[in-house]
Amino acid sequence: MGVRSQVTANSPGAAPRPDQITVLAGLIAIIAAAWVYLLLGAGIEMDKMDMGGGDIMPMMPEWTSGHAALVFLMWAVMMAAMMLPSAAPAIVQLVSLAERSVERPYRIPATLFFVTGYLMVWTGFSFAATFLQWTLDSRNLLSETMAIRDGVIAALLVLAVGLFQLTPWKRTCLRRCRSTMRSLSEDQLRSVGAIWRLGLRDGVSCLGCCWALMCLLFVGGLMNSFWMVAIAFWVFAEKILPWGDRVSFLGAAGLVAW
Repeated sequence: MGVRSQVTANSPGAAPRPDQITVLAGLIAIIAAAWVYLLLGAGIEMDKMDMGGGDIMPMMPEWTSGHAALVFLMWAVMMAAMMLPSAAPAIVQLVSLAERSVERPYRIPATLFFVTGYLMVWTGFSFAATFLQWTLDSRNLLSETMAIRDGVIAALLVLAVGLFQLTPWKRTCLRRCRSTMRSLSEDQLRSVGAIWRLGLRDGVSCLGCCWALMCLLFVGGLMNSFWMVAIAFWVFAEKILPWGDRVSFLGAAGLVAW
C-alpha cells in the first residue's frame, strides 16, 4: 500500500523549490498574457452605424462563423484569466507533491496535464457561454457593451445568482474547491491519466462553485474590465482566503439586496 502524504503549504519563510518557481512563473505569464488579450479587446471589433449629424453608434458584428470563433476564444481566454489565479496555489503545491512521486524530468509536464484537465472544463463552459451569448444577441437582448438591455431581466439574473450563492450545491462545491490542496496524495499521481483526471475533478468543482458568478458578466458587460477584475477577485477570495465562505454569504446578501 502506498504511503499517503497530504499536500501542505510551504512553511513560512521556506524557500520555494526550483520547479515551483518555474511553474509559478509560467502561470503568471499565461495569466498576464490572457489579461492583456482581453483588455486589448480580444480581437472583436464593433461595427459602426452612422446616425447622421456626425453621431456614430457602435453595433455588434454579424454572427458569422469567424465572429463566433472569436467570441468563443474570448470566453476561453477570459476563463483562464479569471480562474487560474485561484487555482495557482493547488497547481504549485502539486509540484511539491510530484517531487516525491514523479521523476524529475516529468514533474512539470505532469503539472501541465493537471492544468489541461482543469482548463478543459472551463473551455466547455466557454462553449455554453458562447451559445448563450448568441441566443441573447439574436433576440436583441444585448446592448453594444454585450450587457443585458432589459433592467428587469438583469435584476432577476442578479437575484438568481445571489440565491444560488446560498444553496447547498454552492457550499458543497466551494468546500471541495477549498480542500483541493489538503486532499491530494502521492497515490493519486500514479499516471499521467490520473493527474489529468485530478485536474478535471478540480475543474468540475470550481465550475459548480463559480459558474453563476460568471453570469454576472451579462449584467455589467462582457468586456467590462472592472467587472472581470471584480469577479476574479471575488472567486479568489472565496476559494483561497481563510474566511472565503463568509465572502460567499456576504456576496449573496449584497446581490439579493441590490
